[in-house]
Amino acid sequence: MEPRKKKNKLYIVMILTFSLTIYFFYQYAMWELDNRKNKELIKEIQINYLDEFLKEDYTADLVNPPNDISDSYYNYVDIPYLNINFEELKSQNNDTVGWINIPNTLINYPIVKTKNNDFYLTHSFDKTENKAGWIFSDYRNNLDYLNNNSIIYGHRRNDESMFGSLKYTLEENWLSDLQNHIVKISTPQTNMIFQVFSVYVIPSETYYLTTHFLTENDYQQFLTTIKNRSIYDFQTSLNTNDKVLTLSTCKDGIGNERVVLHAKLIKKEIKS
Repeated sequence: MEPRKKKNKLYIVMILTFSLTIYFFYQYAMWELDNRKNKELIKEIQINYLDEFLKEDYTADLVNPPNDISDSYYNYVDIPYLNINFEELKSQNNDTVGWINIPNTLINYPIVKTKNNDFYLTHSFDKTENKAGWIFSDYRNNLDYLNNNSIIYGHRRNDESMFGSLKYTLEENWLSDLQNHIVKISTPQTNMIFQVFSVYVIPSETYYLTTHFLTENDYQQFLTTIKNRSIYDFQTSLNTNDKVLTLSTCKDGIGNERVVLHAKLIKKEIKS
């Protein structure tokens, strides 16, 4: 190859390498900026709007209680509800439909919902464009009037914000502490406690994202399938009178696997 051609080829390689370096630095800077914006927003929201309270007569709120009083269900019936000021939250974002909290994770956020499952993949709670997205309910669901299966999504962020810490629920330390096995949900009309019965990792699919079932047999098959997938035996009873909450996020940023958690409703309070 002629010296001039070799030199030209070297210049091209250098320019491409420089351009790629600039591109990756830019992407990283944007990722950090999105994280910083969301962290500031998260801190402000959690300080101003989150509280807990315990009703004296919590047994009045039990949902589908098992006949067997030794069932693990009864380990969680005195767990306090969340108490959220939704009037203020909805003044910031009228898409706000609830709040979610999971013990010993970083999951402690308002839940939003819109007419599709796309918008909040790339927008924050304040509706500004942000690749961190936000925690959102499936548009087919209504958290005040639960379907057979109600689904909440969030990105797996490397800084463990959004559903980045859902991976904790796969770890022995989290699983071995029985007091972790709940999900608290509060909405403008209801407060709810869910008991976890299944956690697992699975390739991307639509089956566990089914919200309605035509027959009781179909629903029973669904319950059996998602319970049997669990990497841990929660020793939780389950039947077709139960309402399921499903949380879903990516396992990592490059593959198509999903971290999935399922929980059943065990206690519900209608707000006065």
